[in-house]
Amino acid sequence: MPGEERSTPTGGLRRARARAALLAILASGCVVGLPVPDLGGLYNRSAQEDLSRNPIVVVPGLLGSRLENQETGRTVWGAFVPLRRQGAELALPMRAGAPLAALRDSTHAVEVLDRVRVDWLRLSVEQKAYFHLLAALGAGGYRDANLGLAGAIDYGSDHFTCFQFPYDWRRDLVESARSLDAFLREKRAYVVDELRARGIERPDVKFDVVAHSLGGLVLRYYLRYGTAEPPPPGTPPSWAGAELIERAVLVGTPNGGSLAAFRALLEGERITWILPRYEAAVLGSFPSFYQLLPRSRHARVVAEGADAPLDILDPTVWQERRWGLLDPGQAAALAELLPGRSPTERQAIARDQVEKGLARAARVQGALDVPAATPSGLSIHLIAGDAAPTPARVAVDVERRVRVVDTGPGDGVVLRESALLDERPGGQWSPRLVTPIDWSRITFLFSDHLGMTRDPAFTDNLLFVLLEEPGRGRGKASAPAREPPGDPALRYDAIP
Repeated sequence: MPGEERSTPTGGLRRARARAALLAILASGCVVGLPVPDLGGLYNRSAQEDLSRNPIVVVPGLLGSRLENQETGRTVWGAFVPLRRQGAELALPMRAGAPLAALRDSTHAVEVLDRVRVDWLRLSVEQKAYFHLLAALGAGGYRDANLGLAGAIDYGSDHFTCFQFPYDWRRDLVESARSLDAFLREKRAYVVDELRARGIERPDVKFDVVAHSLGGLVLRYYLRYGTAEPPPPGTPPSWAGAELIERAVLVGTPNGGSLAAFRALLEGERITWILPRYEAAVLGSFPSFYQLLPRSRHARVVAEGADAPLDILDPTVWQERRWGLLDPGQAAALAELLPGRSPTERQAIARDQVEKGLARAARVQGALDVPAATPSGLSIHLIAGDAAPTPARVAVDVERRVRVVDTGPGDGVVLRESALLDERPGGQWSPRLVTPIDWSRITFLFSDHLGMTRDPAFTDNLLFVLLEEPGRGRGKASAPAREPPGDPALRYDAIP
């Protein structure tokens, strides 16, 4: 660009580094025949000259943090040896009568899985899970400490701060929101000190947060309620999390739940044939999986041969149909998870776990679904896929097999309707979107669930929101909320 040609040699070096950070994205995300924007050129000046912009926090989705047993030092999620049994050590403890928060083990989240390693025939195969997202932020001048120190990406000497938030994705969303609060407060103190060392006094630092999939639910709960327990039904959000966050970007988040989580709770999960199988009994110990269930009011699940939708948060339905932990076929897995107990005792513990998981899910989902206007000074953005056929309705037979009955537009995992939390399915249809979420911007991409982060259109839209979008208000947390829109007119940013 003519104005940029007159920049200093240092500026040219910065642009070169920014463009280099995008090579992986451009190589893997291009569609043959379509032009790709020069993203480094588009956003370099804003990235280098806007000293007031917020630091970034990346929140991964389900399975997106490496979990390690702190007693043994063994990785229980994130580094895999094919065909080795790993399921039982991933399960959370279960105990009848104990609250979910008290059921803890020695496993903790240690880092975001920007790469997943699979050891196979003495070879290591890596899947760059969140590498592309972090590289995209690098193009905007956001330096991630983990990747930068490891030499994976050269961000240059001038940078702003980017952090990865690892969390135990097995656990309750409210617990993860509390961990996010502690993380943000620690990092704010660090950023304030770093800025002060550069002669900048900014004690009221706020963050922009980019959250993928399940991470978006953690983020939304935190924004609405901070570290508090879910309030009584219908209680308006306090927006406590807006104290620390100015801009939230949700990527492929199942705001209305996911049928993939429902299937996994009933059938277990094998990610690929060379990786271990995780039995339904293992996944049924995770509170997060129940909180990922679709809303019953959206009529996503029916019994095979019937049309009436099932209330999948009703524990009676699970008991009568012997779903998940209550499946007789899970007896061997339960015996491994609950050794030294009789079959009767194991069944009682399993029934208690299902009841607690469903009750907690109902409370958390109810809190997330309360209609509320976004407070001034906070913006909530959605990036979602709507081009891949995605399960929209399933039928369950007497053998607890799940069959897809209908599909709809989505990203292959998350329905477009779920990402939007569209309340029209299962209810009265209207030509305008009906949702309890007061979205600030919605962008649809033609990519799959994880592939979105490799798409240049994703990077382009993300960097525009973070760096150049007008109307960014600094220091307006806790300002009064706008009046709830009666018929929200959402901006549709289609990607050609």
